[in-house]
Amino acid sequence: MSRENLVVPAPMTAGPNLGEARGALRAAWPRIKFTLVFAVLVGFPLDLVINGGRPWYLLRAVGLGVAGLAAFGLFEHWPARLPEALARWVLQVLGVAIAMPLTTLAIWVLSTAPGARPFWTSQDELLNFAMVTLLSLLLAPWAALAALVRQKDALARHQALAFDLERSELERQALDARLQLLKAQVAPHFLFNTLANVQALVDAGSPRASAVLGSLIAYLRAAVPRLHDRATTLGQEAQLVQAYLELMHMRIPDRLAFAVHVDEDAAGLRCPPMTLLTLAENAVRHGVDPSEDGGRIDIEVTRRDGRCLVRVTDTGAGLRLAAGGLGTGLATLRERLRLSFAGDAHVRISENEPRGVCAELDFPAERAGV
Repeated sequence: MSRENLVVPAPMTAGPNLGEARGALRAAWPRIKFTLVFAVLVGFPLDLVINGGRPWYLLRAVGLGVAGLAAFGLFEHWPARLPEALARWVLQVLGVAIAMPLTTLAIWVLSTAPGARPFWTSQDELLNFAMVTLLSLLLAPWAALAALVRQKDALARHQALAFDLERSELERQALDARLQLLKAQVAPHFLFNTLANVQALVDAGSPRASAVLGSLIAYLRAAVPRLHDRATTLGQEAQLVQAYLELMHMRIPDRLAFAVHVDEDAAGLRCPPMTLLTLAENAVRHGVDPSEDGGRIDIEVTRRDGRCLVRVTDTGAGLRLAAGGLGTGLATLRERLRLSFAGDAHVRISENEPRGVCAELDFPAERAGV
């Protein structure tokens, strides 16, 4: 025999078959347990009262229970198609009812000793046979109906749970879509405003235009990738705001001062992207820019009693003198916070004494990735 023609058969394994058998047994175990408990509840009292405690009726009750369980499972799937007038559950109950006298007859025939008289020739044996047959016909179909009701209830609960999970997933997808839309609105809003500032410097022939443009490029390299994240941390937000305010300071160095402070235990808390940046941009555009004397922006982030507190104050034009109101950025920020924290977030805008505006955020302190 040549080496090319030598075929070594692959070893046969029982792994998949064993796994399928275990899965089938696990699925059928509730029915088996119900059948055994029911058989004990019926057979054991009869043995105590009639048979002196010997497990005569108990063993027969277990045999009848196994036969009924087999009939119940058989007609659950066979035949594959039924006439429209015949419901599957009716066939199962009828199958269990028919199996009872047939199984009882088989038990009495098999338990008769070889050479002994047939059991129907003995009045006592015939009486026992009739009693067991009658009890099985009375109890087994009701047990099958009870099992069907439990099965329908379990199926209904499973379907309701599956529906709830599907609805939750659809709601999550809709929430993500809305957040992505809102972030898409924020990104161009900030970018176009900043580019307009650079254009103004170029048009004015300012020598700072090149430096400002370089700072903008460096900022966008760090900021744009984060726009696609579902959430960021307050520490990362603070870095972006620092870069943004430095950029704005290069444009108006004599009219803008700022400070950014984030507590260490608040730096790792999650927040929607562009949260602090929206407030900082609002303070520059609607507070410092319209003011003849410019102003100062202070950003403070703290954590207290399971909440995150963000406070952005400016000494600019104030609510009354801010040109065109406070813009659409705050409205978008409110919506993003509401979606991110299921309504458990608050935005408050008030006058800052002696002048300017104070914006405060209050939302749950949640670690990034939670």
